[in-house]
Amino acid sequence: MKLPLTPIRYLYRAMDVFARKVGVVCGDKQFTYLQFGQRCERLASGFKKLGVQPGDRVAYLSFNTHQLLEGYYGVVMAGAIVMPINVRLSLSELQTVLNHSGARVLLFETDFGATVESLRENCPSIEHYISLDDLHPAAGMTSHELIASGDPASVDWTAIDEDSVAELFYTSGSTGTPKGVALTHRSLYLHALYAAATIPISPNLVDLHTIPLFHANGWGRPQFSTFLGSKQVMVRRFEPVAVLRLIAEHKATDMSLVPTMANALLACPQLDIHDTTSLKTILLGGAASSPTLVERLESVFCCTVASGYGLSETSPILTTALPKAGIVYASDEDRFRRQSSTGWPVVGVEVRVVDPNGVDVPRDADTMGEIITRCDNVMDGYFREPEATAAVIRDGWFHTGDMAVWDEDLYLRIVDRKKEIIISGGENISSIEVEKAIYAHPAVMECAVVAAPDSKWGEVPAALVVCKEGASVTQEELLAFLEERLGRFKLPRIIRFESEPLPKTGTGKIRKNVLREGFWAGKADRIQG
Repeated sequence: MKLPLTPIRYLYRAMDVFARKVGVVCGDKQFTYLQFGQRCERLASGFKKLGVQPGDRVAYLSFNTHQLLEGYYGVVMAGAIVMPINVRLSLSELQTVLNHSGARVLLFETDFGATVESLRENCPSIEHYISLDDLHPAAGMTSHELIASGDPASVDWTAIDEDSVAELFYTSGSTGTPKGVALTHRSLYLHALYAAATIPISPNLVDLHTIPLFHANGWGRPQFSTFLGSKQVMVRRFEPVAVLRLIAEHKATDMSLVPTMANALLACPQLDIHDTTSLKTILLGGAASSPTLVERLESVFCCTVASGYGLSETSPILTTALPKAGIVYASDEDRFRRQSSTGWPVVGVEVRVVDPNGVDVPRDADTMGEIITRCDNVMDGYFREPEATAAVIRDGWFHTGDMAVWDEDLYLRIVDRKKEIIISGGENISSIEVEKAIYAHPAVMECAVVAAPDSKWGEVPAALVVCKEGASVTQEELLAFLEERLGRFKLPRIIRFESEPLPKTGTGKIRKNVLREGFWAGKADRIQG
């Protein structure tokens, strides 16, 4: 017997197996899995009555809410493609994404009402504007009215083409123009299955959706959590105090963080007020982590902390740095180093680290190459961009653009993005390595290292540093600290202390391309070291 692989099956499983269990919590609202599933069915029916056709793109402009989570299933159950959008995009970027995708429907929170009014004039493909909360002048109806118009009828998922696109996510644009990543029913189904086979599962898992669902680390969780019947708690916007309160209130066991979020939690003045002893696992992703960060998180939250790696194009999880059978840590320092690394491939994933000719580099933890992968959860392709797709999927392997080293235990450690390696006087310098050394300083809240032009060396490392509230460090003190951890040629030649947080994508990933452009365009003030 062969049945189509689709995440809709996970929802129906939850409706059957966990019918009376609270499945979704959003503010003061909560829904059992049966209630949640019936809302998704009505939403799907409402979309069909609205005229939504198979393959149509239905966009969401929303923070993490139960309505957005319902869209993950209701839109797909209607045969359409759900498209959560990064809420931090500028008006022109939103316009570009919506027009490129040809979205027919846009659902939005009224927080973005003014933005939507501006979009109406320049997005001709959108026929229906629907507000997710109160009725807004820019909307024709509310999502409540849309759901009320639908019928609670089961969807025949056996008729679904598992190779059809279910979700469309536009990349953050941190390294260039956003591209639409098309993920199929089959890829999403298998990704959740592989994740469940790799990540430790708590008996009563309570999943805190801390990362926006329009981000890779966010959208990788809904099918996984629904499949397991987990209680899913929506974190509308990441605010450290609110997150700590939700952990205590709902006895959260699991959450995912990007390093900037983790640092914000650790620096929160109310950290000791709330009970966080329920936490079992914290997964770090979205940017490189450091052994120091893993150690601090473990000491504060007394739970397992490990990094992971993936991309929008891979649904997203490829590797995890969770403890692996057969590995004996030489010391706590060795354990923190491994748990902050890129990690080892999860079930169903093959990875290699190759040179420019496609030949595997030695597994000596020193020789650099590009990570390539083949697995069921690689994207179908970039939406409407066959040339860009062909550039990254070659000879049956997806080329990530991430440079790494690997060892005999198949642990990977990302060194940098291809485009972010700093070549100074012929020497390759990893910006990530320099950032990790800077982050080890107790006064540093966040930092970024980029290439800056230099008449003698071609380019040199430039560091932008934000200190923790109430803490400070001078340029001389920071350089002295780094000299004990880095070769002299890797030391930042330019250090700039910032009073405001560094610019970020919608998921907290630092926009290094923007920072780099500031130096190359000659627009940034510089402190020469």
